[in-house]
Amino acid sequence: MATKQSSVEKLVIVLWSAGPDRPALAAAPFVYALAARALETEVEMHFTSTAVRWLLPGVADASYTDTGRTKTVGDFIREVKASGVQLYACGMAMHEHARGQSLIAECGAHAGAATVISETLNPRTRTLIF
Repeated sequence: MATKQSSVEKLVIVLWSAGPDRPALAAAPFVYALAARALETEVEMHFTSTAVRWLLPGVADASYTDTGRTKTVGDFIREVKASGVQLYACGMAMHEHARGQSLIAECGAHAGAATVISETLNPRTRTLIF
């Protein structure tokens, strides 16, 4: 069993290709975020490209991540948020894919490429891209 390395303080998860057009891919980033929180690691999730649409009202609650229809992306969003994960919408993606729509309550913040790059360059941060 893997254990948390003491030098790692944060995990940044970037959702890029796991957007609403591919809901079956959406579960994995949330499961990894929850696992990292269980290991008491700080977690940020950054929604880019079409994945930013998960943060628009109604989109995540209408999409199931499995064929058994047991859990929606919205369920995962609420679960990671309750565990302490911070959710960020990419400003450029919002401009392209949201066209001025508001964000869901769980995500009230915007962050862009510079934020992700800055964290990626931090030796105490690990980054996963989905």
